Amino acid sequence: MQTVLVLDSDQMGSGDPDLGARILKTFLQKAVALQDLEAVLMFNAGVKLTAADSPVLQELAMLEERGVELVPCGTCLQHYGVEPAAGRVGSMDDIVAAMGKAAKVITL
Repeated sequence: MQTVLVLDSDQMGSGDPDLGARILKTFLQKAVALQDLEAVLMFNAGVKLTAADSPVLQELAMLEERGVELVPCGTCLQHYGVEPAAGRVGSMDDIVAAMGKAAKVITL
C-alpha cells in the first residue's frame, strides 16, 4: 500500500509554534519506520522545511536516503524565497498525481 505524507505547515498542529516544531521533528524521526511511505508532499509553509537552515533537514535527509520522495511545491518555494536543500522541486500536478496514486494520504 502506497502512503504519502502531506506537510502544509512548518509545524505539527496549531497552537504554540515552538511545540509544533518540536513534535514535527519527533514525528519525522519516527516516520522512518513507516514501511509504505512513498513520498512527502510539501506546500504552503511546509516547503520551509526543505531550507538549508531547517530544524528537520536531517530527518528529511534520512527519509530521502530510505527512498522516500520529497516533493516541495515550486510555486510555494518561490513565494517564500526558499532554495530547497532536500527533495526535488515539484508542481501542483506532481502533488495531485502522487495523492491520486496513494492508497493512504496522511495530512499533518
